[in-house]
Amino acid sequence: MTTVSAPRIEHHREPFGIGESRPRLSWTLSDAPEDWHQARYAVTVIRPGAEETFEVASAEQVLVPWPSRPLGSRERVGVRVAVQGADGVWSAAGPETHVETGLLRAEDWTARPVGADLDEDPESDARRATLVRRGFRVDGEVADARLYASAHGLYEAEVNGRRVGSDTLSPGWTVYRSRLRYYTYDVTDLLAEGENAIGAWLGDGWYRGRLGWRGGTRNIFGSDLSFLGQLEITYTDGRRQTVATDATWRATLSPILRSGIYDGEDYDARREIPDWSTGSFDDSGWLPVSVRARDPRTLVAPTGPPVRITEQVSPVAVLTSPSGARILDFGQNLVGRIRIRVSGPSGATVSLRTAEVLQDGELYTRPLRSARSTDHYTLAGRSEGEEWEPRFTFHGFRYAEVSGWPGDLDADAAAGALTARVLHTDLERTGWFACSDPLVEQLHRNVVWGMRGNFVDIPTDCPQRDERVGWTGDIQVFGPTAATLFDVAGMLTGWLRDVEAEQLSDGTVPWFVPVIPTHKVWSPIRPGAAWGDVATLLPWTLYRRFGDAGVLDAQFDSARRWVDKVESVAGADRVWDEGFQLGDWLDPAAPPQDPAAGRTDRHLVATAYFARSARAVADMAGVLGLDAEAAHYGSLADEVTAAFRAAYVRPDGTMTSDAQTAYALAIVFDLLPDEKHRTTAGARLAALVRAAGNRIATGFVGTPLVCDALTLTGHADTAYDLLLERECPSWLYQVVQGATTVWERWDALRPDGTVNPGTMTSFNHYALGAVADWLHRSVAGLASAQPGYRRIRFAPRPGGGLTRASARQRTPYGEAAISWELHGDELAVDVVVPVGTTAELDLPGAAVEQLGHGAHTRSVRLPL
Repeated sequence: MTTVSAPRIEHHREPFGIGESRPRLSWTLSDAPEDWHQARYAVTVIRPGAEETFEVASAEQVLVPWPSRPLGSRERVGVRVAVQGADGVWSAAGPETHVETGLLRAEDWTARPVGADLDEDPESDARRATLVRRGFRVDGEVADARLYASAHGLYEAEVNGRRVGSDTLSPGWTVYRSRLRYYTYDVTDLLAEGENAIGAWLGDGWYRGRLGWRGGTRNIFGSDLSFLGQLEITYTDGRRQTVATDATWRATLSPILRSGIYDGEDYDARREIPDWSTGSFDDSGWLPVSVRARDPRTLVAPTGPPVRITEQVSPVAVLTSPSGARILDFGQNLVGRIRIRVSGPSGATVSLRTAEVLQDGELYTRPLRSARSTDHYTLAGRSEGEEWEPRFTFHGFRYAEVSGWPGDLDADAAAGALTARVLHTDLERTGWFACSDPLVEQLHRNVVWGMRGNFVDIPTDCPQRDERVGWTGDIQVFGPTAATLFDVAGMLTGWLRDVEAEQLSDGTVPWFVPVIPTHKVWSPIRPGAAWGDVATLLPWTLYRRFGDAGVLDAQFDSARRWVDKVESVAGADRVWDEGFQLGDWLDPAAPPQDPAAGRTDRHLVATAYFARSARAVADMAGVLGLDAEAAHYGSLADEVTAAFRAAYVRPDGTMTSDAQTAYALAIVFDLLPDEKHRTTAGARLAALVRAAGNRIATGFVGTPLVCDALTLTGHADTAYDLLLERECPSWLYQVVQGATTVWERWDALRPDGTVNPGTMTSFNHYALGAVADWLHRSVAGLASAQPGYRRIRFAPRPGGGLTRASARQRTPYGEAAISWELHGDELAVDVVVPVGTTAELDLPGAAVEQLGHGAHTRSVRLPL
């Protein structure tokens, strides 16, 4: 009997406090008989005292339309699904999913932002974090209670002395003037009859803290610290009570003396205020709050999960440096902060200074630039000991230098008194890869860790130095890999709304989103290929991987305006050969301080992306049924492709820019005129790789494409040579050097053990890890052949001496999987096709086979 899962609501892991009034539904199916196909589905929506069932004749099971009347603010419903097969037999209804909306209308908000009114130096990085609170009375039995919360700055809320929620760094970083995210919390169990209290910690965060390099800028989005909270209590007798932030709240300074995203946090436990968020506390000595402004129309519910602590890592060693410093080695470059348990005298201060690498045995902080990346904890001297971790900061680090520890650091570390707490956006893992080469497996782990560390509310470029901004080009090239490894649909859909909010009126897409003030190169904002193309290619990636046409609809105007802007810049000849370009950024041949000076003509890169984006907009229009737009942008793509060929492809099929990235772009973006030219380009690309000793000769643009270009043109053996090379620069060079994340530069750590002298030298940067998607699609051989994996392509291409490989993919339809092993010249393959999908199995030397759902085993002899 076919089994139906509980429905998924939009892209939410937890459909609580959602912002969609008509959320789309998805479900997976299992235990279906062979050749079974869904013919109808029935969605039951359960409201208090009412139950409606809607039957639909459809085989769709991913992001199907909401069938009932729109949900209202604060509404809670149950949803379950049953399906009918083509045989006419209905399944049992699946488990129920409970859905609750947040505040969907501006008029639902009565809360105003409130905070302390302090006389502060607005340019200081040492402004105090604050507390706000209010007492209130509960005078009956509570049925349920919800807190809707946000802040100017970062917040952590408390009710009756207990932390609210498990999220951190909330409300995250959005284009605050246009979109301020709020979160919804169930606080029913935190209330008690009688006197109660609600309060919040407030820290600078991205809102008013220092952001940017070369000294940065403060107060970019505002200079206030304010909490926005609306507690709504429903009693069992039907009464409702609202406790919202207003002029009745009180404020004071917190024990956090300073806190910054880059600099870390200083905390003085002697200044703690016991029981400050409980109902019995007397706040008469606190200050009145200042009430600030916030247009409630800018308050938005999240589309993806929040940042959370997801893992704890213990130190693998306690080192003593040549200078005598004590350094913890956590064995993994990670993103988070350190929690300590410590006992000692009042006034003693423990310092924790973090960095990614050591040099000459000492903590090496030059790559952090101006980021202090240090936390200080001053003890209260409590006899029972003290536990602490920072609230409003995060660090990128493997090593932590500890000073002032009032005990036996070695013994305390072994006992778990110092633990790294890993944080990132709490995305659901969807893709796994394994193979017979331990170094390749480590490379894949490095990509996963790098992605986790750089998906901290927005997709960032590095998590350790004075930067950490949402570079558009980085996620554009890494998007397919991100969408393979994790369910990024909800998070990146929200971020793309910020991209559109920051897009200039003429269609120009900024270099990074949200935009912050910068100097020289990045200001004023100018159109740049590969970076601006995030507006077209990332929505298309999300559609292809998650089957969500809604993201195309939401972003089509943004994508179209970007291509229109490039068309106006390129002019009638359709060649984008003027203006500032980053080209193949961080090509290893580029000088350390001029990373745009790569081997590939920057304008070749720009024109190739112009063609690719025009084609993507045409394809988007086709999906959306916009026939006129599809024809227009399709014709434009044809014109640009022809111009590219005329300008950059020689008659013999070689390129005017005889570099690996040039050929990779032409092949993967389908810019060559015919198969003869593709064959020539593929052969030349393979020759260039061999001539370079199989070392990497590509930057941000070429690296995600080069292995695919080789594989598509029959040179998979050369792609494996490139993958498995261990000399610098290469992917495995980093692994052999002990990397546990992907580096920003191929030679961030040089063969002699010294750190690259460039000022951009991050050891945790995901862009060059985009090869992981090729590992899944070509080495293991699992790829999406239709949007959302509705059709799956299994096409492993063994090579490089690997004797086995496997991949699992949690698709919108359920888990797909492949594993293969070589036994001499025999290739044994096992695949799993989820119910609701079909697959094609393309094995070397065998005819392509069509597969239905279920487990399949095949064996072929490899051609000589």
